[in-house]
Amino acid sequence: MVTQPVEMLKEKPIKWTSVSVQEVIDSNYRLGASMYSNDGRRARKDLIEKCKWDTVYLCGENGLATAYYRTRFRRIYVDKQAFPIYQPAQINELYPKPSAYISHSTQTDIDALRVKRGQILLTCSGTIGNCTYVRNTLHNLIFSHDVIRIEPKAYNGFIYAFLKSKTGFSIMNTNNYGAVIQHIEPEHLNHIPVPNPPSILKQEIHDLIEASFRLRDESNDLMDEAQILLKTALQLPSIEAFHERAEQFDNIASVLNYSVPSSEVIDRLDGPFYVPIVKAIGQHITKTAREVVKVGDSRISQDVTLPVRFKRIYVEEDSGAMFFGGKQLYELDPSNKKYLSIGQHKERITGDLGIHANSILITRSGTIGKVAIVPEHWEGWIPNEHIIRVVPIDNEIAGYLYAWLSSDYAYPLITRYIHGAVIDEINVEQVSEIAVPLLRDENVQREINDTVLEANRKRTEAYNLEQKALRVLDEKVIYAR
Repeated sequence: MVTQPVEMLKEKPIKWTSVSVQEVIDSNYRLGASMYSNDGRRARKDLIEKCKWDTVYLCGENGLATAYYRTRFRRIYVDKQAFPIYQPAQINELYPKPSAYISHSTQTDIDALRVKRGQILLTCSGTIGNCTYVRNTLHNLIFSHDVIRIEPKAYNGFIYAFLKSKTGFSIMNTNNYGAVIQHIEPEHLNHIPVPNPPSILKQEIHDLIEASFRLRDESNDLMDEAQILLKTALQLPSIEAFHERAEQFDNIASVLNYSVPSSEVIDRLDGPFYVPIVKAIGQHITKTAREVVKVGDSRISQDVTLPVRFKRIYVEEDSGAMFFGGKQLYELDPSNKKYLSIGQHKERITGDLGIHANSILITRSGTIGKVAIVPEHWEGWIPNEHIIRVVPIDNEIAGYLYAWLSSDYAYPLITRYIHGAVIDEINVEQVSEIAVPLLRDENVQREINDTVLEANRKRTEAYNLEQKALRVLDEKVIYAR
């Protein structure tokens, strides 16, 4: 028998509250504890009911919007085809890429899965309450059934801002159910109270959100422009063409295979390190680039670093520095935020943990090869120790370096280094070895660099506009008395 001192067995305080019979009746006899959580009840009773404006319900009869989701269906996955599908976890990504492709034979109305401009998307299974606003980037994309589509009758941006706010999020999460995986249903939105201020206020908030998402679209367009310039300058065919060109497989064998001359074998014996597409890309950029250097070359990078593991001390938002992980790397405003104690981690926050605008982040554990460029509003925020930091030598190369590392062509060069029996890993030394082609035409390289930095600037501007909308919502609507 193993015994422990009593002081080591202290339990966390039990959260509790008392509920009147009338509250249970009003909630349609829901008995789940989350329905009556202190945070949600405080948001309803102390904020929404006491604000100076009348309230209406989000959906239902006379509600501000209608909501629905698609029925479940059996997915038939195929190789890259005409129907890319996106997952609920991607709705907050700045520029999501397809998670998979489904066959036209899938037994569902595929076009009905497409989301439309002006809708608000809400995650309704697993992680509840994450939301986004559909504008150009997401318009017409296929999302799975685990996303509720909200169609406002007016002032779409205002409704999005309310759901995005802490108050809206707290109320939303009083409606979930499920013992293991949490869920909410469209009909639960009939019981979400929303303040109903004058039209001039709703229009002000709507316009700020519209402007924010317009800037995100413009940013994505600029990123696309930079990739087109890069492909043209390096005469790069499609990544599919590289795969076809690189196929050196023996079709007689019953397993995927390829041959590697002994002269090319270094200190790695794992097959993925020598995957043929890596060699094909390397040979191509050697011919078309002015020079091929490595990420760790002192002419393009100050440093490539990874903080060592550490015991994290979390605190409330007002006392800490924003802390996020690789899952949130593609998001403008990382969801599932945590806050590191500034008092306990101050030296490291100002040291190896901190990041600066236009640095490049690469996930090195679990999901390998997600690449992001740090926007200005992330200054002072802390990515976790599963993310490698690449610090460019200056802003004359930072945007170009990101354009290359985030391209389809750099991805195989990054993932070739994956190692690990259970959890995939790459390390700082391996990232430092990744090939980077410098262009023969320095003017084009500069144009690519400046285009990426302009796109990154628009992302910070978009973030600031959304934060302004949330402040207006709090100050003039939710907390107005």
